[in-house]
Amino acid sequence: QVQLIESGGGLVQAGGSLRLSCAASGRTFSNYVMGWFRQAPGKEREFVVATKWSGGSTYYADSVKGRFTISRDNIKNTVSLQMNSLKPEDTAVYYCAAAQGTVVLRTRARDYDYWGQGTQVTVSS
Repeated sequence: QVQLIESGGGLVQAGGSLRLSCAASGRTFSNYVMGWFRQAPGKEREFVVATKWSGGSTYYADSVKGRFTISRDNIKNTVSLQMNSLKPEDTAVYYCAAAQGTVVLRTRARDYDYWGQGTQVTVSS
């Protein structure tokens, strides 16, 4: 069973930083694409970033490019999202997701097979 467990959310002032982590277990993820999505109240789930677990390719949404950075720790089996220069519009529940058997970076939520439970990020103005 694939499990994705997010942590690291919280409340931060605009301009601040947070680091989210996603602990992945249950499979070998070498042929997976890992993604982060977010969902604000009343809005659809929104793509944030995707990366190949094996490395080499990463794709960011324009809204976070230059502020957010995704990284992997293959020993700890974690994917992290460093979020800097946070804005109130970044407020959302952030989800870690995994798409199996692909090397193509996916930006649609429906292309992902496994999801974490989400972690709340709130940015105050």
